[in-house]
Amino acid sequence: MTRPERIEPNRIRSYIRRQGRATAGQRQALDNYWDKYCLDPQKNYDYEQVFARNAPVIVEIGFGNGESLAEMAEANPQLNYLGIEVHRPGVGHLMLLLEQKGLTNVRIYHHDAIEILEQKIPDHSLAGVHLFFPDPWHKRKHHKRRIVRPSFVELLIKKLHTGGYFHAATDWEHYAKDMLPILSAESGLINTSASNDFCPRPDYRPLTKFEKRGLRLGHGVWDLIFKKV
Repeated sequence: MTRPERIEPNRIRSYIRRQGRATAGQRQALDNYWDKYCLDPQKNYDYEQVFARNAPVIVEIGFGNGESLAEMAEANPQLNYLGIEVHRPGVGHLMLLLEQKGLTNVRIYHHDAIEILEQKIPDHSLAGVHLFFPDPWHKRKHHKRRIVRPSFVELLIKKLHTGGYFHAATDWEHYAKDMLPILSAESGLINTSASNDFCPRPDYRPLTKFEKRGLRLGHGVWDLIFKKV
């Protein structure tokens, strides 16, 4: 008896919205800085006007508490960053960091990343897309919920400009090995790894506290970096 072909669902959301409990500082940032840093997912924007300049745009999907994104934005003032996150306290924490550091090259969407990419990002406009430590949905029955899948890769190809890159990092080896053939199957992408699999962590990706702790415990981290041709 042959196993029925696995059919990819037509639609997958990149998240389940989580509000969580914000600290007093995060609540203050959400109340005071929302209009300064957050973009309305229902509106269309000219990002040159949003950032008041023409500069390469990097999208980070799921920035967590925003510490890595703020660190990258501070270290790379020549780049513009769009961060997408559904965890409201994380949005508040990033806004606190942006305000403390005086950073002007980051804007935030508190919304579903797939919808933002599909509906709000112009085709062939992005210099890079970051996906750092996404939910691995480690149970087999949940693998279909993983964001890196053929339909997502097709979306990346549409949104990246030629020479733009996609960088994923995960501490789940199974997910890394699952992403590798999916990305490699896309003829419009080339693997930048010298060994055609995983890359060393580039200097621009900061080590998170979680990652440092995992490395001390002997846990691995896998980086995949593919470039659009």
